[in-house]
Amino acid sequence: MNIRFDLEPQHLNDKIDNLWSLSGAKLKSMSASLKDAQGSPVVTVKGVYTPRSWTDWTQGFQFGSELFQFNATGDTSFLELAIENIKTKMTSHVSHFGVHDHGFNNLSTYGNLLRLIREGKIAKDKWLEEFCILALKLSASVQAQRWTSTPDGGYLYSFNGPHSLFVDTIRTIRIIVAGHLLQHHASGENDIKINLLKRAYQHALSTAKYSIYYGENRDIYDVWGRTAHEAIFNVNDGNFRSPSTQQGYSGFSTWTRGLSWAMLGFAEQLEFLQSQENCPEFNDLGGKKYLQDTFLKAARATCDFYIENTASDGIPYWDTGAPGLRHLGNWRETTADPFNDFEPVDSSAAAIGAQGLLRLGNYLRNENNPDADTYWSAGLTVAHTLLDEPYLSSDLAHEGLLLHTIYHRPNGWDHIPEHSKIPNGEACMWGDYHIRELAHYLKEVITGDSYYTFFKDITHD
Repeated sequence: MNIRFDLEPQHLNDKIDNLWSLSGAKLKSMSASLKDAQGSPVVTVKGVYTPRSWTDWTQGFQFGSELFQFNATGDTSFLELAIENIKTKMTSHVSHFGVHDHGFNNLSTYGNLLRLIREGKIAKDKWLEEFCILALKLSASVQAQRWTSTPDGGYLYSFNGPHSLFVDTIRTIRIIVAGHLLQHHASGENDIKINLLKRAYQHALSTAKYSIYYGENRDIYDVWGRTAHEAIFNVNDGNFRSPSTQQGYSGFSTWTRGLSWAMLGFAEQLEFLQSQENCPEFNDLGGKKYLQDTFLKAARATCDFYIENTASDGIPYWDTGAPGLRHLGNWRETTADPFNDFEPVDSSAAAIGAQGLLRLGNYLRNENNPDADTYWSAGLTVAHTLLDEPYLSSDLAHEGLLLHTIYHRPNGWDHIPEHSKIPNGEACMWGDYHIRELAHYLKEVITGDSYYTFFKDITHD
């Protein structure tokens, strides 16, 4: 990536305002077209959002986007729509024992709504506030039940089953940390109390150890920051067996959306640790410094890998080992081309990764680390590219906001337009949510009103 050290957040202000002007019309169009649809919106096909059954992990992004739209514009129609949707359609996601995605669905909705109440952005409503708190507590407890123990701790297992650790889940542990902040715990067999913060950080330590590579000769493909989508364990004894993938090219290449989940997930938890005094749970896990050192190593490694293995404008191709990249020459030194004939880019990975780079930069800035500006400027570079064509969609007939995203390349689930050889021109629900979340994050930095984190206003001061 060619990092733009000249960029400042305020340079993106007009682009952010343009995003919100486009976003509202697209949300209204999507909501109208999905009115009688079965299932959650996942990806666009020819510009229209459609459900796709695999796991139901995207509906919270739809309603969370409505909350961000209200937050940005003050248009109460989006707040009313979001609250009604959350009340009528999100309960099943709170009680869903079959997925590892609670931090996506439920923190994006109940968490953002609670934040708006406590920031005073909406009228004080004690019932609605307690409704959100209860949902967050229950979601944290349900998520914490998906547990496989290992000799050195354990992990929240993916929808593939108890043998499977997904790197994605590093960002879903936010819901478990939120539950802990609300002074909740999960209960197991024989009424055993499960400490939510300890469980979340045991998972984070397992992810850092087994999903991220550090150039320490784990295998011949071990380079600093390479990320495996899935880690496979023997459930009989809890021992690690091999890397794997569901949506990437192979277990020995890096699926870039999984990389971006790790970048953002570890950076967020570093910010949380930075905000906390020492807790008893930290001592049980090796101490606060050990946790910070481990998370920082994982965050820096993954962010460094992103910077080194992304096109010059900060947009990654969908997998750094994708075989067609050999036809694109020195693709790291040129701007990404979503219309090439060989391999698609994934702008949703960029939207997630940009926030990871920015948050790592912010963390290091607060630690007076001289490397802070590199990561901060890299995040602004990615945002600068995403908030403009050909990624930000200005076509109001297209329901998607962020174009050129990829869902599942190996399964061929992404729409390939006529006269094209690869998927392009379509959006996905998590991409649209995360470009909105990125815009919200940057706007708060620009205005200086506050600094947006997942744990902000979960509890009162």
